Amino acid sequence: MVGLRAASVLMGFVLLTVLCASLQWTALRLGMRPEGKILLFYHRALCRLLGVKITIIGTPVKKGVLMVANHAGWLDIPIISTVQPLSFIAKSEISTWPLFGMLSRLQNTIFVHRAKRNAAMSDSEVMCKRLRAGDTLVVFPEGTSSDGNRVLRFKSALLGAAELPLSGDGTPDVVHVPVQPVSIAYVKLHGMPMDRETRPFFAWYGDMELIPHLWGVFGRGPIDVVIEFHPPLTVDQVGGRKQLAAAAEVIVRAGVARALSGTLATPSGVDEVLAEALAEQAA
Repeated sequence: MVGLRAASVLMGFVLLTVLCASLQWTALRLGMRPEGKILLFYHRALCRLLGVKITIIGTPVKKGVLMVANHAGWLDIPIISTVQPLSFIAKSEISTWPLFGMLSRLQNTIFVHRAKRNAAMSDSEVMCKRLRAGDTLVVFPEGTSSDGNRVLRFKSALLGAAELPLSGDGTPDVVHVPVQPVSIAYVKLHGMPMDRETRPFFAWYGDMELIPHLWGVFGRGPIDVVIEFHPPLTVDQVGGRKQLAAAAEVIVRAGVARALSGTLATPSGVDEVLAEALAEQAA
């Protein structure tokens, strides 16, 4: 039964991906601006095909925002991409990966070159331009993926875009990009709560081989996922990029813990959330 489901989902995945990738490639090639409609359709259809039921808590910032989320694997990307048009910030190596590299390019991913200083400066200029134009950019500041049971340490170096000026560049009244922490938690399988042993089946981490992993994901669903959009922060509120990374990490970890425990209530305001995060960071 699992093999039959996996085969049918695989066929649907291939057909859906070929169709939507062709439409998106043609639109971009002709200089058209589909404004994310093709990608929204693709990711929502893909999640329905995989049997992913998404519960959204909080409100995503719509324009000119840097979202920072925990990362359990490739499935995070279509899940968060069902919410609104957005693009990702990723390491340059991903652009050469089979399939994922093509899909990343079609989603206007910004590929950063960490080892090249001149290229890194150019990457920052691209991010700043995109954010000023109102784009939503997503980065996974853990720098790698986990087993879905925990949130790894956020690397402040991956949050350089948080220091980009959205306006007032060169003046004392600089307005920095809002940074919105996002928690992604895999909570149920076939309507029953996942445990620490089953949750990693849907995470892609370490040196796992992709093809067996995909086959397992295609055959095991349906699953329930909770996404929590926390109140946005800026470097001005917390005192700098490193403090921002630490505060966002605490906020995201708390959101994941609440979702995994079945508690969907969340602190009501940005001041309350930030106070809790900074208090835990100080402790």
